[in-house]
Amino acid sequence: MITNVNLVTVYCLDQDQARDFYVDVLGFAANADVTMGDDFRWVTVIHPDHPELQVTLMKPGPPLDTEAADFVRRQLEKGQMGGLGLRVDDCRKTFEELTAKGVTFLQEPSERPYGVEAVMRDNSGNWLVLVEPKEYAQNTGG
Repeated sequence: MITNVNLVTVYCLDQDQARDFYVDVLGFAANADVTMGDDFRWVTVIHPDHPELQVTLMKPGPPLDTEAADFVRRQLEKGQMGGLGLRVDDCRKTFEELTAKGVTFLQEPSERPYGVEAVMRDNSGNWLVLVEPKEYAQNTGG
């Protein structure tokens, strides 16, 4: 039986720089950093309140084949990769704090049916969504 999600991957161009961004800017904690062969490092960060979920900061490469790795690298360089959705208590306050730290935002905090949302970039070009959730009536279609 599946009990939870415990690992997600975020691609990056430089694992050290990505780890530093997630730790120093976003408040995650460094977790694993293991060299596992020729040019393959397993680097993960965790949120201090949710250590069961690791974020792997992965360079485009094995297990991707060369063509796929090149595609991911190009998408990162163009800022076309999606990353994570991050829950926040106060989206506007978090926006101000991260802006002061030099984080690039693609979308300032905006009201949505599900809460307040802002979209930012990490230092690898991934977009990250900050969401301050609120109760809402979900449209179930039909």
